[in-house]
Amino acid sequence: MRTSSILRIIGNGIGARGPREHYWRASRTLGLWRRLHKAGNRDFRRLVIGGYSDFLFSDRDPIAGETRVRIDAAARWLARGQDATPDDGVSLGYFPLDADNPSGWRRSYPETTGYIIQSLLEYAERYGAAEMCERAMRMSVWETQIQMKSGAVQGGELCDARDRKAAVFNTGMVLHGYTAALFAGAGEPIASGARQAADFLVADIGEDGHFSDHGPFVTQTSIKTYNVLCAWALQRYGAVTGDERYIDAATRVGEAAVRQQKANGWVADNCLDDADRPLTHTIGYTLQGLLETGLGIGRQDFVDAVVRGIAPLMDLISAKGFLYGRYHDDWRAGCLWSCLTGNAQLAIVAYRLFEVTGERDYLTFADRLCNFLKPLQALDSPNPALNGCLAGSYPILGSYMVGGYPNWATKYFLDALMLQDRLSGPEQSAKDHETELPAASPSATATLQEVE
Repeated sequence: MRTSSILRIIGNGIGARGPREHYWRASRTLGLWRRLHKAGNRDFRRLVIGGYSDFLFSDRDPIAGETRVRIDAAARWLARGQDATPDDGVSLGYFPLDADNPSGWRRSYPETTGYIIQSLLEYAERYGAAEMCERAMRMSVWETQIQMKSGAVQGGELCDARDRKAAVFNTGMVLHGYTAALFAGAGEPIASGARQAADFLVADIGEDGHFSDHGPFVTQTSIKTYNVLCAWALQRYGAVTGDERYIDAATRVGEAAVRQQKANGWVADNCLDDADRPLTHTIGYTLQGLLETGLGIGRQDFVDAVVRGIAPLMDLISAKGFLYGRYHDDWRAGCLWSCLTGNAQLAIVAYRLFEVTGERDYLTFADRLCNFLKPLQALDSPNPALNGCLAGSYPILGSYMVGGYPNWATKYFLDALMLQDRLSGPEQSAKDHETELPAASPSATATLQEVE
């Protein structure tokens, strides 16, 4: 990283916060380090210290191979996250440094449980895992039970019904799950829940093609471009129901997102909390939403926008697969750590572009990202809650989902690994798996490609 970029990052960190905020931020960080040294966090502490050593000395090599074993480990961890809650939702994640939560597992998170449904259904089809299909269907029914009367899905972790606040993005992610379940043959109450969610989304779209009801857990700017991932949900729902209204709505949202892109591929108003330096996480949301919506409705301009948006990142990735977690509009790094969720999402987009274009540069980029993530996934920790998951940041006390393992990082890692497995070819597949996998049925990848 250039010295000017480091100074810019330091300057932004100092100038963006007042003295009080700096004090509380430092206090929280000290609290995390104190709790890290408690006896019960020994296994986690080893991972943290090892991760910081590898980060500082660039001493962790990527892993080419082991794809299937890591797929299974990620799927099992998501199942463990469901079992950690008193309902059929998936815990927001495992955060062993939480001061007031001895188990480390947080409450169910409706938003990401929604799109985990899609991942587990694909896993179940591809690898013959009936248990994961059953789990996904239980998640789908649970989502209908907590859905708001308006059809919306609440923001944040599950809370009492009277405290729930609608959030467009969360609603779209649950619609993804509902639609995957419908493609897999689900009926009521999921069909009704999907229709209500889709209708809520359509009603929330403004004249400019942007959604407005962002919910209380993100900064309240008027535009959140990453909401275009909801367009893909609407397009898929329109495909499964045959109702063009939803496809038309998806088209408007996609067109609005394309208008947000600069000539160099960077997208404006595209972050949860800092539009001047968006996370690769939200960049990944936007690129995937545009790509899949564009493929589904035949809009080459949407796909072209994705090509423009991913090209600079392909130039910025390190030889070992490291990307910084935020980028300014000149594509200079906006932080010193990596957002692992964003890495996995960008790998998914690149794998899909390889499928569409046949350009091997996309495959190389995706493999580099995926193989960088593999050694960051523990497989043999004495603490089973640490096995199979992916952290929010690298190093793990970086500023995105500090000190823990949000379920969506593992969900997207699972999606990326399944694409790598599918695209690896018979020679690599045999070497990697060591045993023959069950053949995928024609619907095995339906949850990713059902509308192409």
